[in-house]
Amino acid sequence: MNRLLLAVYPEPYRSRQGEELLTCLAEAYPGRSWPPPREVVALARAGVQIRARAVVDDTARPWWLDGIHLAALVLAALALVPYLQDVWHWALHIDPGRHAIAFHFSGWYPWAEGPTRPRLLPYGLLPLVCLIALLRGKPWLALPAAAAMIYVGATFNSNRFFGDEGKAGLGYYGLGAPITARDLVLSGALCTACAVLAVCRPGRLRCHSYRWLVPVVLAMFVAGGLHIISISPAFQRGLFVLEAAALIAAWVATAATGDYRWLIPVAAVAFIRTRAIVNQPNGFIQSLPDLVVLLFLIAPLPVLAITAQRRQSRTLLE
Repeated sequence: MNRLLLAVYPEPYRSRQGEELLTCLAEAYPGRSWPPPREVVALARAGVQIRARAVVDDTARPWWLDGIHLAALVLAALALVPYLQDVWHWALHIDPGRHAIAFHFSGWYPWAEGPTRPRLLPYGLLPLVCLIALLRGKPWLALPAAAAMIYVGATFNSNRFFGDEGKAGLGYYGLGAPITARDLVLSGALCTACAVLAVCRPGRLRCHSYRWLVPVVLAMFVAGGLHIISISPAFQRGLFVLEAAALIAAWVATAATGDYRWLIPVAAVAFIRTRAIVNQPNGFIQSLPDLVVLLFLIAPLPVLAITAQRRQSRTLLE
């Protein structure tokens, strides 16, 4: 199990010092396959710091371009979240029946039993295509999918290519901000980010490994195989934990480098969700008071900005 901790570190570090780190852990904690929680946190933090420094040291692209790329990846994942179950069912030809996600005539396909409103493809394929293309550093492939998301959202009353799935009901994200496919701010922001990336010399973008899709497939299995819909408390709590971990990782990376690139995706998500809560306060899941949720969304922005400024000031003094 100790080898799982090495995944936090970049590949060059694992090649040079991975075995040495495993040996140290085995000697420090003999007979244990997993170190104490405090040691796990320390190792994870060190891995994030090393990755962050490696990213900043790579001058092949400006920091703002890398930040926009990260923002586009996060927005694509955010748009995919409510449709994980649906894409899994469609790919494996599973009829979810009463376990379908909470949309009108949800989960029904021409090959499923029961009342149908035929459609060709699930809406969730569009953000999934965006996510895969952006991971591989190919925004010109993600741009048409993001533009199709805008078109589907704008024509949800007449478009039957994707059926009603994901267009008639609310989508819930972590802290409970309702965002529907017909709310064009999310798809519009994603499309804009993809367009900027496609124009600004896309060959300079970072190309991530397909291994980053493993958590996505795992999330699809959990949502589709266990019939856990995106509005269930278990789904929301799990997503909240992931988001909190991502924010902590962004803070650790910013504190280690003083770089502003991690502020861009945090700002993009905060803008999308804050607007959704303000625009549809009555559709918001009251898991926490509105002001508390808004504070959680907005507070990371000044924290990251101040952290980056202090780190840069300390570097100048040194």
